[in-house]
Amino acid sequence: MPTLLKGSTEKVKLICERLKATSDRQKSYTDLKRKEIEFAVGDRVFLKVSPWKKVMRFGWKGKLSPRYIRPYEVIERVGLVAYKLRLPQELEKIHNVFHVSMLRRYRSNPSHVMSVEEVELNPDLTYDDEPVEIMDSDSKVLRGKTIELVKVLWRHRGVEEAT
Repeated sequence: MPTLLKGSTEKVKLICERLKATSDRQKSYTDLKRKEIEFAVGDRVFLKVSPWKKVMRFGWKGKLSPRYIRPYEVIERVGLVAYKLRLPQELEKIHNVFHVSMLRRYRSNPSHVMSVEEVELNPDLTYDDEPVEIMDSDSKVLRGKTIELVKVLWRHRGVEEAT
């Protein structure tokens, strides 16, 4: 009986050593991809929202919902990997502490702001436009049919736009 116990304890030790070696190997592989992310108080971050099937979250539904939403301000660091965000009033029911994996740094870029030009609409909700010039043309052959493509510069009451 003692030889049976001795043999089984040796096998258990061998299994534990192999499990430890495998775990260490997997950790080293994971650490190669891991990057330390830190935010300071006052930084602005995007919040990741995971899309759940048939669940309306943040005003969007399904797979077309955005992965990250608006930039929010970091109020406080909670622990090593969690941050408290300043959320707007409409999200007051959501807990405002998030893991660092749910956040992405917001980098402000003035070129992201697009100017909106007003288009005057006619009473029947159409607008007047006229072609100015043909900028480019090409032809594509799809399933034996030739389709002509033309790039035209349009003028919408003083505003020029290429399509």
